Amino acid sequence: MCDWGLHFLQNNVSRRVFPQSRPSHILRFFSSTDRYLESKSTARSTNTPQVNSTPTEKEDEEVDKGFELSERAAQAAKINLSAKLAKDGASGKKSGLKEIWRLLSIARPEAKKLGFAFLFLLVSSSITMSIPFSIGKIMDAATKSATEGGGELFGLSLPMFYGALAGVLTLGAAANYGRIIILRIVGERIVARLRSKLFRQTFIQDAEFFDANRVGDLISRLSSDTIIVGKSITQNLSDGLRAAVSGAAGFGLMAYVSLKLSSILALLLPPIGLGAFFYGRAIRNLSRKIQRNLGDLTKIAEERLGNVKTSQSFAGEVIEVNRYNKQVRKIFELGKRESVISATFFSSVSYAGSSMFGLSSFYSELMKGVGAASRLFELQDRKPTISPTKGTKVVSARGPIRFENVSFSYPTRPAVPIFTDLNFEIPQGTNVAIVGPSGGGKSTIASILLRFYLPTKGRVLIDGKDIGEMNAKSLRRKIGIVSQEPVLFSGSIAENISYGSPQATRSAIIAAARKANCQFISDFVTQLSGGQKQRIAIARALIKDPDILILDEATSALDAESETLVNSALAALLRGNNTTISIAHRLSTIKRSDTIIVLGPDGKVAEQGSYEELSSRPDGAFTKLMEWQMSGGDVSQPPKDAPISPLTQEKLWQMEEEQEVGAEEAASRQGEQQKNE
Repeated sequence: MCDWGLHFLQNNVSRRVFPQSRPSHILRFFSSTDRYLESKSTARSTNTPQVNSTPTEKEDEEVDKGFELSERAAQAAKINLSAKLAKDGASGKKSGLKEIWRLLSIARPEAKKLGFAFLFLLVSSSITMSIPFSIGKIMDAATKSATEGGGELFGLSLPMFYGALAGVLTLGAAANYGRIIILRIVGERIVARLRSKLFRQTFIQDAEFFDANRVGDLISRLSSDTIIVGKSITQNLSDGLRAAVSGAAGFGLMAYVSLKLSSILALLLPPIGLGAFFYGRAIRNLSRKIQRNLGDLTKIAEERLGNVKTSQSFAGEVIEVNRYNKQVRKIFELGKRESVISATFFSSVSYAGSSMFGLSSFYSELMKGVGAASRLFELQDRKPTISPTKGTKVVSARGPIRFENVSFSYPTRPAVPIFTDLNFEIPQGTNVAIVGPSGGGKSTIASILLRFYLPTKGRVLIDGKDIGEMNAKSLRRKIGIVSQEPVLFSGSIAENISYGSPQATRSAIIAAARKANCQFISDFVTQLSGGQKQRIAIARALIKDPDILILDEATSALDAESETLVNSALAALLRGNNTTISIAHRLSTIKRSDTIIVLGPDGKVAEQGSYEELSSRPDGAFTKLMEWQMSGGDVSQPPKDAPISPLTQEKLWQMEEEQEVGAEEAASRQGEQQKNE
């Protein structure tokens, strides 16, 4: 290793000799790296010539061992994905007659219309099957003389016969037209009903479900899977029935003409049926894989296009295009395999007749529908852990809020505790600020209050009533929230302000907008600044007039001017009789609170009291946390006993090292100047 590279590592890595208060979660590779660099540094200080500047195998093993996961990281790796939908649908189980019957039962509400379509199918198929017989009669008539009866067909003169034939063919075309129109309309209606039902079922799922599943996969199930299912049970079913009717009629005519020849052809049915069985299984599995990869493709496009500015700022366009193309190639390869299998089977079956070819095509599309339907059924059958409609209806959410021995871990990370026997109480009508280290669970308190998650232990009470027994939807109507990054939907500002109160009048919307300092007009929410979006979110909370208001870092991402306007709007909220919970780290927000709850890194309350009370304690966790924050984190040592999370502690050590490196460089420059003088 070159001298300047080793010097850089020494200054930036070997100095990371952590104090005794270092949390155990820090990656242990620093310790082994320290020993390695320390030996190199010792060699330099003694001016000993270095024969081998590369690390030995033993040292490499030592460094490798240092990259072991910490205890906390190892626990975090034990994730729970029980709420995750299987990519292949129905947990990958094989589809049998039950799944096929359930697929066909989706069309049950359209049974009457499908009956008319089947009637039209019988008419058009009967006419189609009669055409060869009629052509045979015409050929016979053409070869006979008038004395042999060649001037009549079916007891009709030739002009009358041709007129009747034209009428029958027109009837067949009309019947076929009616069949197609009915099936197209029925198919679109089935797809629309499926999408509506699945979207409603998706929307009532709990937070655990959305933690475990990607939006792209859900969108794929709602879009492409529903189209395949709709086609499978309408157009494909019609084609299969037509092939079955044609095959039965054709085989009957063959038996009428020659029973022996028909018996010989019947010997082909068992091998064709066996081939269709294995072909159907292969097509079903390929269909599931294609739909799964389409979901991944949608996920990639949704995530990358939704964050295109971030990607462009890091010059990652080529990487993202390659990632998308790689997924496209996967789908292409699967489609190519499906085409090869289908071509092989269809070419073999085509020798047995067009009706068998039609039946094989029907079976192929049916298996595709079963593969897509299994993904839909899995989503449709999932029951949320927290039902938004069950429980006691909440008339009022006024009253003290109490967390009573609450322990909590996120369902997807059950081994990582966020709270452990958390206890605090918020009186009715007060303004409470919750502060603490990053990742300490401040926003989790809001999620539990909104019943997005259930405590793993303990209770949360509002006016002495357990929120676990309350109707989640009615409880959320009584709670307003202004988040750090408010979400605005496409549409006008008025629609966004009245989102939580659809019955709000125009005058009420204008009044709420004025209180929130929304002195701007635009119908395109994507063109609004961060401060403007935040004020619209405040107006949305104002018009709701909630009993409990949650401000989750409502001003942390704003500039000074926007923060002043937003704080002015927040003052209108704080003058009400509602209970306000401010999750904050800015001193301006904390100061105007009646009570401050300081969360510790152990998942418990470290301190609680008014701003004056807590700031008067020189050794208190709140005082030290504020001192560190007001200094911008630019301190030589982190405050002792301050509730600082492990990640924040790591940043402190890094800043300390940078200061030491800067001091050494300054001293070195000063020494060089003195030598030059």
